[in-house]
Amino acid sequence: MKRLWWVRHGPTHERAFCGWRDVPADLSDLAAIARLDAYLPAAAPVVSSTLLRARATADALAGSRPRLPARDDLRELHFGEWEGLRFDEVSARDPDLSRAYWEDPGDIAPPGGESWNAAAQRIDGAVQALMSAAMPDLVIVAHMGVILTRLALALDEAPSEALGHRIDPLSVTCLSFDNRRWRAETINHIP
Repeated sequence: MKRLWWVRHGPTHERAFCGWRDVPADLSDLAAIARLDAYLPAAAPVVSSTLLRARATADALAGSRPRLPARDDLRELHFGEWEGLRFDEVSARDPDLSRAYWEDPGDIAPPGGESWNAAAQRIDGAVQALMSAAMPDLVIVAHMGVILTRLALALDEAPSEALGHRIDPLSVTCLSFDNRRWRAETINHIP
């Protein structure tokens, strides 16, 4: 059995769409990072997306764990022209499209961005590559959308259902794979 320990990066305090925009994480809560570090498997390698907020969080957690190279295919969903806009600005600009994007995610994409299905396929490729290594546990520091695509798979949920799950900064969602199917062991656990 393999376990992927999905960690959402530290808080960004952003109030706008923040997919591929490279914004830093606030890692000042050293007690929370220490609790998270103690909760994660001590020998598990750590990998992250290439975005600064995930890389910095992974670096803070790595300690004596092996640190694998950051991966572009673990980036957050790409919001295209919505990047940097607040939700109300997107809703005013693209009312029908933004409503459909959240209510019926799948093949609907923001202008210049990617759909849920396209992102999930990209992330599937990353997971398959990471699963080929002979390690039982792996810590992956990524983003809310990335974790939600994996949770949808493990819970056999539609994307619209998966979007209802809360994934807090510095939380852990542990998913295990028994060579047949994925299973959610913990969701949004904050040590």
